[in-house]
Amino acid sequence: MIHSSIEIAPSILAANFASLGEEVRAAERGGAGLLHVDVMDGHFVPNISIGVPVVAALRKTTHLPLDVHLMIEHPDRYIGAFADAGADMISVHQEAAPHLERVLASIRERGLRAGVALNPATPVSTLSEVLAAVDFVLVMSVNPGFGGQKFLAGSLVKLRQLAELRARNGWRYRIEIDGGIGPENAAEVVQAGAEILVAGTAVFGAPDAADAIRNLKNISRGALAQKV
Repeated sequence: MIHSSIEIAPSILAANFASLGEEVRAAERGGAGLLHVDVMDGHFVPNISIGVPVVAALRKTTHLPLDVHLMIEHPDRYIGAFADAGADMISVHQEAAPHLERVLASIRERGLRAGVALNPATPVSTLSEVLAAVDFVLVMSVNPGFGGQKFLAGSLVKLRQLAELRARNGWRYRIEIDGGIGPENAAEVVQAGAEILVAGTAVFGAPDAADAIRNLKNISRGALAQKV
């Protein structure tokens, strides 16, 4: 199953938090499909970022879906809080959720889209029992924890594997990629199967965030047209 559109998901981890509302409005002007929100606890990943209050504040300032990526230990304890704060999508890490199926069910029971994320060293095969039930899979193309890292080319193999498994089994999940995504590699990740492109530094580190998003969308559309 090939989805007919590519969405750009600006990651607010790279935004200027002193003017976050302005950054969000720039993302909207550029045609972002959703906002990606990285939640880090300093345990599962070596960094601390934002939590429930920021998600709640974002919900009040934008109509865009909020894609909340939980890079935390014990994600099951926080699903309700982030759902109540206004998340539309929540992804949890395979590596952090020993009872993964239960956590995903908890997300969907709240009416949210449920996703599972994979670190670079974790193979796609570890998701064999849950792929039929997820709404999206997030492939990490850097080791999570910090923005601005270099893209790991091995993630292209995972994108192709996920696209092939979906087509073979008639599953419906979307394929998302996060880490080192920019105009230099947007086309190749789309060609490999990515449909949601998370971009942080490439958007909010650019002179004009809205133009940066438009450029990524144009590159991605061209790559998708060639693929189809």
